[in-house]
Amino acid sequence: MVPARLAEGNGITTERLSLRPVAPENLPDLIRLKADEAAFGLMLHGTRSPERAREELEDDMEFWLVRGYGTWAVFERGTGEFLGITGLMERPDGRGVAVRFALWPSCRGKGYAREAARAALAFGFRRGLARIVAVAWEGNHASRAVLTDLGMTECDRFQYRGREMLVFEAFPPG
Repeated sequence: MVPARLAEGNGITTERLSLRPVAPENLPDLIRLKADEAAFGLMLHGTRSPERAREELEDDMEFWLVRGYGTWAVFERGTGEFLGITGLMERPDGRGVAVRFALWPSCRGKGYAREAARAALAFGFRRGLARIVAVAWEGNHASRAVLTDLGMTECDRFQYRGREMLVFEAFPPG
């Protein structure tokens, strides 16, 4: 279980959103989100089983303790409704720390992904990260638009499971 001090000191409030480090009470929402093809199908390794979602939650909580950043559960401030996740995670392919986001399809077109990912990027730079990357499938125009709107620039490409993947990067402002 994540200590209360961890969640309290690492939460983020934006104009419309509340981002809280993932915690055990988020597991039911994470299981639903990560099993939904429309919400999670384009994420690295695709949708997850309930058991895998639980394992990832444990890993995400440990990552917070070790790194001081990680995955947040994203909530709409006005309603408290769970919208999805955003976060900063070390990519398994060695490309670096990446910003990621996955929200319910009903959130699309409302700017929630931009708002959440922008907050995650700013948090990472305040924590001293010198570079943050993101990876999006070439055909995922919505995610690509979010990343470019955040000021991230394309810096590389690679093939993954027959798809052209684009790598974006951002550096601290200033």
